[in-house]
Order: sequence, then C-alpha cells, then structure tokens
Amino acid sequence: MSGGSVPDSVKKCIAILRSAESDTEKFAALFMVTKLVKGEDCNTQSKKLLFEAIGFKFLKRLLLSSDVPADCPPLVYKSVALSILSSFCSDKELATHPEMLANIPVFLDIVQQADDDDLDDNLIVVSEAYECLQNIAAHHPGQVALLEVGGVAKMCEIYAQQSFQTDEALNILVTLVTQFGQNAWDMNPKPFHVIVNKIALDFETDHSERKFELCRMLHALLFSCRRNVIVATANDALWPGSIYKGLSDILTSRLGKAQRDPALNLVSIMVELLGVEWCLTDEERPRQFFLLLVQLCSVEVRMQLEDRNFKQIMMNADLVASCFVVLELSIAYIATDTLELEQKEKQQLYTALKGAFSAVISVLTKVSCDFTKNPNALNTKEKIFVCAMVRVLSAWLAQETSAMRNAVYALLPFMLTLANETFYAYRSRRLAEKRQSSDTMETDSDLISQVDILRLMLPALCHLAVEEKARKILLEAKEDEVLYECLAYHWSIVHYKKPPVPKSERGKAKKEPEVELDPRMLEEMKESRAAMVSICNIFMNVTVLEAKMVEESMLFATLLKFIFNNLPELKNVPENLVLHGNLAILGLLLLKQQAKRVKKNDFTICRYIQSTIRFLWDAYNVDESNDTSSLVVAMSYKKYWLELMELWFLGMQTMSAVLALVPWISEFAIESGWAEGIIDTLNKVRTGSLPANTKSAYEDFLCHLVDANNSVTSVLKEHNALTVCRTHRFMELGKRLFGD
Repeated sequence: MSGGSVPDSVKKCIAILRSAESDTEKFAALFMVTKLVKGEDCNTQSKKLLFEAIGFKFLKRLLLSSDVPADCPPLVYKSVALSILSSFCSDKELATHPEMLANIPVFLDIVQQADDDDLDDNLIVVSEAYECLQNIAAHHPGQVALLEVGGVAKMCEIYAQQSFQTDEALNILVTLVTQFGQNAWDMNPKPFHVIVNKIALDFETDHSERKFELCRMLHALLFSCRRNVIVATANDALWPGSIYKGLSDILTSRLGKAQRDPALNLVSIMVELLGVEWCLTDEERPRQFFLLLVQLCSVEVRMQLEDRNFKQIMMNADLVASCFVVLELSIAYIATDTLELEQKEKQQLYTALKGAFSAVISVLTKVSCDFTKNPNALNTKEKIFVCAMVRVLSAWLAQETSAMRNAVYALLPFMLTLANETFYAYRSRRLAEKRQSSDTMETDSDLISQVDILRLMLPALCHLAVEEKARKILLEAKEDEVLYECLAYHWSIVHYKKPPVPKSERGKAKKEPEVELDPRMLEEMKESRAAMVSICNIFMNVTVLEAKMVEESMLFATLLKFIFNNLPELKNVPENLVLHGNLAILGLLLLKQQAKRVKKNDFTICRYIQSTIRFLWDAYNVDESNDTSSLVVAMSYKKYWLELMELWFLGMQTMSAVLALVPWISEFAIESGWAEGIIDTLNKVRTGSLPANTKSAYEDFLCHLVDANNSVTSVLKEHNALTVCRTHRFMELGKRLFGD
C-alpha cells in the first residue's frame, strides 16, 4: 500500500475507535480523528485505516441524524462527519472509495438545502459538503458516479435557484460537462436553456472580474451541448441576446490578454452554434460587431503566429483555433453576398484577412519543411493544430484566388498529404463504427479521424484545378486517385441503403411506418452530396483542361464506369438534383474523351444516357409558365438553378459533341421521345420569347442529332419542325431538314 508507515498517534486512535462500545464513545473519538487527519504526518495509508476503523455506516448515521443532545448545536453530528469526510476526500484513493461514491446523494441533499437555514453552522456544513463533491469530481470514477445520480441536473437546479455558494455548483457542473461532452445532457433542452439563461444574464450584468470567469463557464457549457437540439430551440431562449451584450461590452473595451482570450473563445462557440447571423442582431448598427470580430480575430492570429517558433505557438493553440472558426465561418458568410458592405469596409476586411492568412501560410511553410525532413516530427496535438491551419486556409482559398499564389503552390503537396491522411483515418473510423456501432473512448490517434480535412478542402481544389501550376501539382501527387476513392466513399453515404430485413421479419416490416433517418445521418448525407458535387467539378476541370491525359487514363475510364453504374441508381428526390446534374455532365465530358472505349452492347451506358436525357429534358417546360406560351425553368429546378444553369448549357453542348463521336447514342434521343418532345415544346413557345442562349443550345443539339442519325429527320418533320424553324429562326436546322 502507498503512503509509508503509520504514525503511533494514528495507531492509538484506531485502537480507541475499534474498542468503542457505543456510538457516543465513537463520536468522542472523532474529535481526535479530526485533529489527526489535518496533521502533516497523516499519509494515505493512515487515512485509509482511520476511514475503515470509523466505518462508513457510522459516518452516514451522523450525517442523517437530527436527534442531537439538548446542549449541543443542532448540526454538530453533520458538521463533525463532514469535516472528517472532506479531509479524507482530499486523498484520491478515499475520494473514489466505493462507499464514498455511494454517499454522493447525501452530499447533494445537503448542498441543495443550503437556503433552508441561514445559521453559520449550516454554511460551514454546506462548504464541507461542496468540498467533498469537488474532490470526488476531480477523479474519473467520481465523475461517472456523479453523472449516474443526476449530478448535472442537480447542479443546474442549485445555480438556477441562486442559493449559497452556487459558483461551487457551477464548477462541478463545468467539470462534468467538460468530461462527458454532450452525453452529460438530457435530450430535453429545457434544463440546458434554464441554466444558460441564468448564467448569461449574470454574465451580461456583472461588471467585476467574475464576468470573465462566467465567460469561461459559458464556453464550457455551450461547447458540450447537444448541438442539434439546442440550435433548434435557441430562438426562444434569452441567452443568445445576453451573451451578445456581455461580449459586446468586453470586446469594445480596452483589455488585457486574460480578459480578451475567454471572450474570443466564447465568440467562437457562439458563431459556430448560431451562425454569423448572431453577430448581426444589433438593429441600429448590425455590421459593426461582425466587422470588429473579424478584425480582432485576424489581429489575434497575427499576434500569436508571427515571430514565434512552433512550440511557442502551441501554447495558445486553443485560442488561435477559436479565431480560425470565426474567420472560416465569416469568409463563407461574406461569400453569400447577403451582407451589404461599403467599399471601405470591404477593403478593411480584405486587408485584415490577408494579414492573418499571410501569417498562417508562413507558419505552415516552416512546418512543411520540418515535416519533409521528419514525417513523425509532429505529435497528435500539434498535427491537429496544423490541420486547423490547413482547414482555415482552405476556406480562404475557396474564395480568394489570387493572393500569395506561389507560396500556396509550394504548400500544396504538404496540405494534400495531411488532408489525405485525415480522409483515410476518418473513413476507417466511420466504417468501423458502422460495423460495431459502439461508443468507445477516444484515443489520441482517433482525434486525427474526427474531421475529414480533405472534404473541407474540396471547394478550394475546384479553383486550384483550373490553374495550370496547381493542377500539375495535383496530378503529380496522384490526388486524382484519392479523389476517386473519396467520391466512392461519399457515394456510400448519399446512396444509403437500409440493412436487409431478415426473412422472419419481412411480413411485419411492411406494416410498420417508414423509420425516419436520424438528424446526424441526414446532415452527413447533405455534406457528402456537397463533397461529391465539388469532386465532380474538380474532375470536370481536369477533363476539359487535360484532355489528352484523360483520354489515355485508366483511372478516368474507371470513373466513367462508376458513373454509368451509379447515376441510374441515384434516388429521384429534390435534394439529389444538383448531384444528378453534376454526375450526368461529368459523364458526358468523360464519354467525349473516352469515346473509343465505349461498347454498344454495354447495358450500363443505356441506363446512364437515359438518366442524363431525363436531367436535360426536365429542365425547361411551357406548362408551368404564366401564359403557357413561354419557355420557363421547371419549378423543381428553380430552387437550384444558380448551380444548374451552366451545367445544363454545358450538358447540351457536350451531348452534341458526343453524338458526333458516338452516333448510335442518337437512338436514345429518338426512342425516349426527347427529340420530338423538344419540337412539341418549342411549337408552343411564342415568337421572339426564346432567349438566345437557350435557342442556340436546342438548335445546335438538333442539328447534331440529324447529322448523327438521318432517321430523326422524318420524326421531327412529323411533329411540325417547319413551324419551329420559322417561328424561332432555326436557320441551320431548317437547312438540314428542308434544304435551302
């Protein structure tokens, strides 16, 4: 046993306790114990022996007894028992003793009754009970025990009631939520909102040093919350407004580092939870707070990263990461153009951001040089911070395509190496979770698998793939191969299939209503859809700009086969429309380059072409126009038309080019009824109302169709193509169908 030898005074006391024949004798001996356990020579072993000699049952009887001798203070038994227990609790072995943990509900009852009686004795008893709870909460077994007996809800109640020593309750609450994250909270959001409303109001109105302590507490609570549930119900809560006012007070004052750091951390979690819109709630000057935040976070990033070595930077890594979150979300928000900024404000933002990203690039450049010399130079925490730098830089590169280009090109191989590592780790973890669906404790290496940096880098890679230098780097690094694996992985999420129903269950399964997918899975599907669209864009750029390479490439042949096989399987639901369009048109571009590999008897190409025709055909109609004589974008496409318009024109153009190279594809356009459908639709469109670009897309396609397959001529004539040619001045098509 740890702790060394047992002093004689302790041995003597143990002998007295063991020989005590009544509770009264034992109680008398306790005063001796109180003196001993507070002495310097009472080690762990001594405390444990004393604890066992007293016996927990006896201490519990003292805690619960209200039958005190007439001439004694009413809380004497409780006070003595708690004094001893709090001394014992300072020792880990005793703080986590099974009997101590079993007694947690008694301690909780004592602190909950703090306001029942304002006697000084009562305040001492409550303080001692809190000391026991805080010592228990300092160790993992104690934290688990507190969670199991509803410690989180109890601490919330105590703080909300504002009884004596509530900051101790808050400290225990923060310890528990920091340890257990969202598992500390119930699915019911009400207790969370109640406690955070209360703390946020205190935070808003308190102007002492405690304001900054509350700032830290709020950050811990918000960081741990069940995000989906809380975000969905935050509109009715008061805390977003109170926190806004409190932070506004702090950040518009002159402050030292100790006050500014917790405020920036809290800003970060607020923006992450509630979006940039939360920053714009001041009706009089909605932009001011937002512009201030971007400015402060940009300056903080520069202060922390410039002129420091990596070890020094890591000392404030959490703070810098908080600033990165604000910058990433702000850049994405600015890109939506919903914020009306004056030219001067735009210039200030750009200058601030450019300064911050110049510092990020500089640090990443140094790290990448060290990494090249020694790939194992970074420990897990350092690697996660470097990933955070790559992530925030990717957000900037997705919007800003000209600044610091050569430095970005030099960094690209390192960024790709790191992003690919996180993708493979993330994929392995998710596949393992699906196999066993268990919540195991995280290890250090698991932390790398928490965020797939490659997915977040994809929008930046779309821009980079257009630039010759960057594209060369991507292809030399064989990033196209990784992106193909990435596409296949995200397809497995988007194209979710329910596990097969066992034979014995099949009858029942039909009767039960369709089970809704859980929010996390729906969010994953949304993210994977966006990832697939970005990957399609990257591949389109490479296909168009590296035509010769794509023509010879086995990887791009495999990619085309993937699209042939999977596009027809994509569920026909509105949220898949943009993905459908991207896969269809990428397929056409690849088909154009790989025309010589395509076999007429390949059944998969038939289904693919049918799916592609469906996408191009359904985009326009006249039936949904106000006067049924104008060509309009179909209602189902309207919501996504900004993303689909260029794709549709590219698709029509590429389909025309494919018809020249693979003429037998024209049979699908005829058999499906698409060719005659175009003529029938255009016959309903009044003269002069057809936009020039749409007119030329249809005419060009119909001309190529006639060139590829002469039998289409009679079909078009039967459907009154002559009127269409005259009404819409389709000169080229008229020549092909009717001669000069």
